[in-house]
Amino acid sequence: MLILQAERDSLLKPLQAVTGIVERRHTLPILSNVLIEGKGGQTKLLATDLEIQIDTAGPEGGAGDFRITTNAKKFQDILRALPAGALVSLDWDDSRLTLKAGKSRFALQTLPAADFPMMNVGEDISATFSLEQERFKTMLSQVQYSMAVQDIRYYLNGLLMQVEGSQLLLVATDGHRLAYAACAIDADLPCAEVILPRKTVLELFKLLNNPDDPIQIELLDKQVRFQCNGTTIVSKVIDGKFPDFNRVIPLDNDKIFVLSRAELLGALERASILANEKFRGARLFLQPGLLSVVCSNNEQEEAREEIEIAYQGGELEVGFNIGYLMDVLRNIHSDDVQLAFGDANRSTLFTVPNNPNFKYIVMPMRI
Repeated sequence: MLILQAERDSLLKPLQAVTGIVERRHTLPILSNVLIEGKGGQTKLLATDLEIQIDTAGPEGGAGDFRITTNAKKFQDILRALPAGALVSLDWDDSRLTLKAGKSRFALQTLPAADFPMMNVGEDISATFSLEQERFKTMLSQVQYSMAVQDIRYYLNGLLMQVEGSQLLLVATDGHRLAYAACAIDADLPCAEVILPRKTVLELFKLLNNPDDPIQIELLDKQVRFQCNGTTIVSKVIDGKFPDFNRVIPLDNDKIFVLSRAELLGALERASILANEKFRGARLFLQPGLLSVVCSNNEQEEAREEIEIAYQGGELEVGFNIGYLMDVLRNIHSDDVQLAFGDANRSTLFTVPNNPNFKYIVMPMRI
């Protein structure tokens, strides 16, 4: 039975939107599948890992009503390997899905759609708001690199999203550095916050590709829902208490100067070539008119970079993980960056001149 005929890209694009969360090896084999549903000529694709669920509109032209599941990765790999513009037809017969395109023919196994587990989506909405995709994507890019990876403090393996009044706030920290981004939204909301899992943040970032279109965000009971570009992501949130980030923002660092973001990033990238591969340490020497970056390794090799700066304060030597410094400079897109140092044991504050909506705090390390 022919269930769908569509141009290759009109099927591949929505499939790629949902398959990022699909695990190749799962204790439930059906979770390696994508659900393809047709109703009244409209098709929908859906995938889940029981923590996140993504569904999106598929190509029009479905024949009749149907619900099938097939292996998501194999289906995607086949479509990718076909020529652009190829006409693809899907035939379904009992437990087989046959994909035809030109002289190519693939027979794929299916599993019963009735066995496909769907997330129970909450009905109670505690907050709802929207903003342009470009603004939200910019905020995510400014903070997501600071999320922890598989930390035992599970609440750090994600990103805090907080709304209050007309302000949206995103914060991420791994315990060694913290990134903070804020923006105004067209809303007046009571204070509400959720911790988005790392996987949700990464999938969401990939989805935000229509800059001027809005994304709608709804905070539910222990879930959050994002809707844009005909796609809906529903995600569980991390149950835990995020650290009080206001306590770690240094307010009295007095060694302050502004310099070119690109110039500092270039110096760090060059110096990092000779950094110790395990510890990735860099020593920064601050003195009137000059910032020096020094990296060395176990082979007694050393790199030194010097940058002229408009600074006339006291001298300072402080060590950092050089990767933490490069991360922030690669993910903010201003011409200049402001650095505020305290002493060798105090966190350093990175900000963007004339922009109170971004802060990055990095702790020093002993070298």
